[in-house]
Amino acid sequence: MTYIVNDNCIACKYTDCVEVCPVDCFYEGENMLVIHPDECIDCGVCEPECPADAIRPDTEPGTEKWVEFNRKYSELWPVIVTRKDPLPEADERDGEPGKLEKYFSEAPGEGG
Repeated sequence: MTYIVNDNCIACKYTDCVEVCPVDCFYEGENMLVIHPDECIDCGVCEPECPADAIRPDTEPGTEKWVEFNRKYSELWPVIVTRKDPLPEADERDGEPGKLEKYFSEAPGEGG
């Protein structure tokens, strides 16, 4: 088992999760985070920290595509280990449907 970040993170990018991760398996894109599925130790401490409910166990139905999505971008984006402010539009975009199609950016974040 691993944890994944889904499209609830897009355009919010809360980083509360990175501070509690004991293995630094979060990677930062321009407007979301992902978890490297091979680095995640399945401890689950990150899941309750996400205000957008974007972190889920890969055992939930429909998460298969997100495992590969997280794998792909964790290999392209820099690791993030420090909490940062969420994106300015985070509150208004939290829970909005269709964020992958509307807002997702493949560009890397700054990391750090």
